Amino acid sequence: MFDLRSDTVTQPTEAMRAAMASAEVGDDVLGEDPTVIRLQERAAEILGKPAALFLPTATMGNQTCLGVLTRPGDEIIASEDAHVMLNEAGAASRLWGCQVRTVTSVRGAMDIGAVLATIRDTSDIHFPRTSVLSLENTHNYAGGAVLDLGHIDAVTAIARERGLAVHMDGARLFNAQEASGVPAARIVRDVDMVSVCLSKGLGAPAGALVAGDAERIAAALRVRKTLGGGMRQVGVLAAPGLLALEEGPAALAADHARARQLAEALASLSPLEVDLAATQSNIVIADCGGRAFDWERRYAALGVRMFALDDRRLRFVFHRDVGDAALQAAMDVSRKLFG
Repeated sequence: MFDLRSDTVTQPTEAMRAAMASAEVGDDVLGEDPTVIRLQERAAEILGKPAALFLPTATMGNQTCLGVLTRPGDEIIASEDAHVMLNEAGAASRLWGCQVRTVTSVRGAMDIGAVLATIRDTSDIHFPRTSVLSLENTHNYAGGAVLDLGHIDAVTAIARERGLAVHMDGARLFNAQEASGVPAARIVRDVDMVSVCLSKGLGAPAGALVAGDAERIAAALRVRKTLGGGMRQVGVLAAPGLLALEEGPAALAADHARARQLAEALASLSPLEVDLAATQSNIVIADCGGRAFDWERRYAALGVRMFALDDRRLRFVFHRDVGDAALQAAMDVSRKLFG
């Protein structure tokens, strides 16, 4: 059975397991875990930010950022298929009393005119205050598409002019770095707060990071505590996180190459439709025209696990633990089912 459901299914490497066993630990809530401190300092350095904070999950990372950057009654702008909109259980409204207003996007890039039109007139007391522009890079539901640096620069400039903070859901930020050739620090240069997942393509067993300026990370520490994310001798998770951060990005190119091969194979099969221009990283999304959940079961019966996102779309995700054999199996099963 080859598991292409998500890059979250990666197993820790033997080096990660050894690092967990030997990690130097302390009470992180008291700021005394030396391995966590090293991870946070290294993450801040890599991301080009003054400070960083270790958290259990990337969803908590996103919501910690939004909790810091908003106040109750605010409005957050995001793409219509953003993770913070669709996959975080309504957390922005439930936790922070904020509403998310969505904007149409093409391959994850929000229409700039629509962004401008969506920012509220703060002089009108009937409107909520637009406080945050939230970006996602790479973009999951856009098939792993990478936000163009010119687009990021343009929308962050608009945010600056209009007094908005900028958040980036960078769960797969290092996939964006690998696909674009642009260093992560440059991608997030004008972003106020970014969340990065360690347990997707980078391969750690758990954990995420948020990064920003010192004042916002101090506020994030309080929000993390409020959400129950204050852990104790958590150096045992920070240790594999350090390995993931240092060594994980180098393995992503192979994932991207395999995803591209599968995308091209699927695009040749009727009735499947694949946006090859969006297949820039490790995710492949194919529109099967309908009955996607039935196709998901058929794939599994033939030895390939993947996800149906909805009734039309099938998603395959490559990661460190699936190689050329998984790619070949996915192509063979697809040809058997759709050829």
